Order: sequence, then C-alpha cells, then structure tokens
Amino acid sequence: MSESGFRAGDVELVRAALRVAAGAPSTGDVPIGAVVVDPAGRVLAQAHNQREALRDPTAHAEILALRAAAAAHDDGWRLEGCTIAVTVEPCTMCAGALVLARVARVVFGVWEPRTGAVGSLWDVVRDRRQNHRPEVVGGVLADECAAVLEEFFAAHRGDVGH
Repeated sequence: MSESGFRAGDVELVRAALRVAAGAPSTGDVPIGAVVVDPAGRVLAQAHNQREALRDPTAHAEILALRAAAAAHDDGWRLEGCTIAVTVEPCTMCAGALVLARVARVVFGVWEPRTGAVGSLWDVVRDRRQNHRPEVVGGVLADECAAVLEEFFAAHRGDVGH
C-alpha cells in the first residue's frame, strides 16, 4: 500500500521511533513513538503518546513531535523537506496535522485498519483536494511495531502475567 519503496534510513527511523515508544507504557499511554528529521537527516524532535500522562486528547506522538520539531526547525511550523517516522499509521487528527505542517514524507510501521488515515480507513494525506500531499511509506518494521502494541494491550487486558 505504500506510494514508493523504502529509502535508505527508513528502517533506522522507524527503529528510532520504536525506542521512543518504549517510554510510553510507564505513563500508561499506548506505546506509539514518532521521530522528525530534517532534510539532512538531523533529528529535530521525538515523542511518544502522552494522552494519559498529560490528560490531553491531542497528545499523540505525532502532534507532540511536530510541535517540538517546529520549535527547532529553521522555517518554524513549515516542516518542508522533513520526514516523520511513526510506529503506527497516523489517525485522522495526526494525518491532518502532517499535511498542515507540510512534511515531505510520512514513514510508519504497522497499518491501523480501524483508525488509520494514511491509507487504511481514510487517506487524508494523499487526498488530491489537499494543497500538500506528502510521500507515504507504510509497513516498515510492521511486525516489530505490531508486537509492541500487542504486548501492551495483552498486559492492559491482563492476558499476560506481568
């Protein structure tokens, strides 16, 4: 379902997002991580979900990473040329924010058929009516990203003896 193939560095970016996601369970949040890099590959920001920790429904990994990246980027909120790597396909809110931030590429791990808005349930970022349409690469380290979520939800439901 990706628009194009993986680029050099995509696997490493999603692997970095997985490391960031590892911080979320300590807050009780779903372990989703995001990393934003500039056109040269320099990390501008990274974040994990913090909805529970911050009591904020907008505190998704992508939103928090975009806010921090915009503060660090030379062109402010316009993240043109930047890439965001996320462990899970972005939802509608996050997909809309990615378009508005004008990121060049969205690279993610596991597809999310229930809420995904980058090709699964909806395709907000590639809608031709949008004024900006980033490149999308999905399925990078999908099995590893899915395993993190499965482990979290199994423990949350009590299916695993933790």
